[in-house]
Amino acid sequence: MDQPDRRKTRAVKVGSLMIGGTAPVSIQSMTNTRPHDYEATLAQIKELAEAGAEMVRVAVPDKEAVPVFEKLVKNCPLPLIADIHFDPELAALALDNGAAKIRINPGNIGGTEKLKALALKAKSCHAAIRIGVNAGSLERRLLEKYSGASSEAMVDSAAGYLEIFEKAGFKNLVVSLKASDVYTTIKANRLFAKDHDYPLHLGVTEAGPPSTGLLKGAIGIGALLADGIGDTVRVSLTASPLEEINAARKILQALGIRKFTPDLISCPTCGRCEVDLVPLVNQVEKILENYKAPLKVAVMGCAVNGPGEAKEADIGISAGKKKGILFKHGKVVRTVEQDKLLEALKGELNGYR
Repeated sequence: MDQPDRRKTRAVKVGSLMIGGTAPVSIQSMTNTRPHDYEATLAQIKELAEAGAEMVRVAVPDKEAVPVFEKLVKNCPLPLIADIHFDPELAALALDNGAAKIRINPGNIGGTEKLKALALKAKSCHAAIRIGVNAGSLERRLLEKYSGASSEAMVDSAAGYLEIFEKAGFKNLVVSLKASDVYTTIKANRLFAKDHDYPLHLGVTEAGPPSTGLLKGAIGIGALLADGIGDTVRVSLTASPLEEINAARKILQALGIRKFTPDLISCPTCGRCEVDLVPLVNQVEKILENYKAPLKVAVMGCAVNGPGEAKEADIGISAGKKKGILFKHGKVVRTVEQDKLLEALKGELNGYR
């Protein structure tokens, strides 16, 4: 399977994790519990880690949240990122209390001198900073210069802030350029990647509920990853953050960038289908949740698609008029009664646990 050639970026250390360089594209999300509720937030972080998150972001909206953040850092199984807006003092406190990275929107954090001070603080704490440029909060001068929140305006904004941090001698930076518009997000990241080697955090912001957000995220993030652009991803959804992790894993796996679970392929069904395929595929999908081997498993509804169209599958089943077949790597292993196809597939899968 062909895979995208990764854009070469500098490596940025975030706690025990590396973003960019030769590190795999990492997955992250953000907690949606109250940031003052230590128990609930830690429980959700642990759920996210179990689901496959590799770093987690937590809002720090006020000073009352800082002691909770400090306690979370000490007990968190993952590098913890502090999400800060408007208040550079809060950003400094988060760094003093163990943040592996802080996410800021430099346009609302207080101007050049405060950004320089923040750079020095992050450097002394061996932490990273994400410059989070959002189309919805661009500087007024750029909105006027570019006649709106264009991709060019977003890149100009990021470049200006990078210059401030670089002049302060700080380069442990990750950049994100996000819009709720999918193509604006794609174009901004492509433009930025041409002239800069900082790692990029990918995402489509304010993407909406899963019904639309998953599509926006898959298109926006997927298009950039297919270009070799992107070093860490968050699929923003108005939903449980666990759904964000699941979506990110599926996007990365669909492009062959990382492997997490077996890859299930199945035909879209047509008038040739000899079995009620939808419930059969649903059953197989549920079974595969318990397997970690990077298998390709096929479930086909007729002899045309299986094993012919699915000959690259490691294991597959295909329905016939009364009987079906079990096949491996395009070769028929044996014929099976139609109602025994699932059992036959499970038997073969047991050898890959």
